[in-house]
Amino acid sequence: MAGPPLVSLAGATVAFGDAPLFDGIDLTLAAGERACLVGRNGAGKSTLMKVLAGLIEPDRGGRFLQPGKRVAYLPQEPDLADDASLADYVAGGLRPEHHGEPHRVDATLTRLQLDPAKAPTGLSGGELRRAALARLLVGEPDILLLDEPTNHLDLPTIEWLETMLGQHRGATLLISHDRAFLGVLANRVLWLDRGRLLSRDGGFTGFEDWQEQVFAEEDKASARLDKRIAAETRWLREGLTARRKRNQGRVRALRQMRADRRERVGRTGTAKLNPAAAAGSGKLVIETEDLTKSYPGTDGPVAIVQGFSTRIMRGDRVGVIGPNGAGKTTLVRLLAGDLAPDTGTVRLGANVAKAYYDQTRGSLAAAATVREVLLPSGGDSVSVAGRMRHIASYLKDFLFDPSRLDSPVHSLSGGERNRLLLARLFAGPSNLLILDEPTNDLDMETLDLLEEVLSDYGGTLLLVSHDRDFLDRLVTSVIAVEGGGTVAEYVGGYQDYLRQRPSHAEITRRPAASKPRTTAAKPAPRGPKLGYKERRELEALPDRIEMLGTEIAALESDLADPALYARAPDAFAAKTARLVAAQQELAEAEDRWLALAELAEQLSAR
Repeated sequence: MAGPPLVSLAGATVAFGDAPLFDGIDLTLAAGERACLVGRNGAGKSTLMKVLAGLIEPDRGGRFLQPGKRVAYLPQEPDLADDASLADYVAGGLRPEHHGEPHRVDATLTRLQLDPAKAPTGLSGGELRRAALARLLVGEPDILLLDEPTNHLDLPTIEWLETMLGQHRGATLLISHDRAFLGVLANRVLWLDRGRLLSRDGGFTGFEDWQEQVFAEEDKASARLDKRIAAETRWLREGLTARRKRNQGRVRALRQMRADRRERVGRTGTAKLNPAAAAGSGKLVIETEDLTKSYPGTDGPVAIVQGFSTRIMRGDRVGVIGPNGAGKTTLVRLLAGDLAPDTGTVRLGANVAKAYYDQTRGSLAAAATVREVLLPSGGDSVSVAGRMRHIASYLKDFLFDPSRLDSPVHSLSGGERNRLLLARLFAGPSNLLILDEPTNDLDMETLDLLEEVLSDYGGTLLLVSHDRDFLDRLVTSVIAVEGGGTVAEYVGGYQDYLRQRPSHAEITRRPAASKPRTTAAKPAPRGPKLGYKERRELEALPDRIEMLGTEIAALESDLADPALYARAPDAFAAKTARLVAAQQELAEAEDRWLALAELAEQLSAR
């Protein structure tokens, strides 16, 4: 049983405008509790946490903090701009009695692999998050309030944080979309939903079943209310005149029930994510051979990739993992053909249409409005999969209210900025999606929908993520960037990677040439040992594949016109038949190219 509360809220209400964000909330946190606060983006989770931290005064209600207890709060976007060094920033979190003890600061920064002398400007997202955690931990707080603590952290740091929080003897409140993280830590679930706070003792793994039970009970109550209103309305219509004087109370009750139904807060809508599809790429999407890339460092070249070879086929969903700074984004840029390797080759297949999601959101200008992000040239309609849609209608699919169209980007929450980026990304046609940390700041319902959409996506996916649960649910293979130039590919998701990967000692004992590189066989150099006709055919096939892909795209565009059949039924039938034939020819050409390429490899290896 939990002890006395370390911090609590009683009847807390916060309103923006006329509508309360949450109303009359009671909340207590006791020592040993590790509660997770869940709810949709915009439900008020961060605001509630700030009220609990004492940073925001509630409009009504009160806050109690046990005397002598220390609260530490981690915001979603920590600000380090005013400090000369990381040591100065972290020292600001020391208890008063520990001021002048720099060894505590240095020890905490060392645990989080940060340089105390480094300036806070120009830090990566992961470094910012680790520095903010260091400032919290150095003060040895009694109450930890952490808003999305795993954002931008790599998997080793997340696992370290799980261990540290599991040993914390005070109270902890977590806001996170990382199911695996919450599954390890949470022993209580707080659900902020439509202004009310529901509580459930127990781990996070049972939350979704409990959520469905709550919704089912709401549906039953709603049905009972609707039935009662119908019955009372019938009574009112049939017998009011005769019973007017003695039944005014019943009439007032009916009016109140109707008012209750009008004011019933509906469940938050679900985002509708649906990437626009481009014409299909060839079967082979990306092929690399002996890929090598290094960057200059203070002590010599720093290897990112050494001798990595792989083949990514149409429909593959590939996760890219590794510690922050190991080179995941560099590897993805190499695979996408956006960065030249030092040695080795990268070849993209026919008709590859890329769409790229940037984890830094750097492509979103802070001063631009939501409208300007999607329509930089003006207008009120956006082209989605070749069809014009009004911007307000399209953004509703991503849970944007039409009133936010002229809101500047800097006023949006982290989750809203992510959804805006996804809206822009999915409007353009693609058959290769490259997503660099797309899950940051998204609520769990939107994460579930994103997972479903990506699972059904007909193209190929490259996904950089530290979300273990998301990777396990989605990817078909994992490329691990281990650092020091070692890159290896493993079949399956993150848990499969953990089972298959060699130990660190095994990796460091191996010479570079024997380090794990990929589950796919390394393509050998093609030699001139094919027959003359076969060599000519192999050289000509890529152009034929590209030509067929272009023809297929044009036919699909023509057949998408709903008026074509009525206007020209013969042309519709001819185009349909040609589309089927062209798709068959493309498949045969791709198969032939693969067969000849493999034959050339075998002959060259002899």
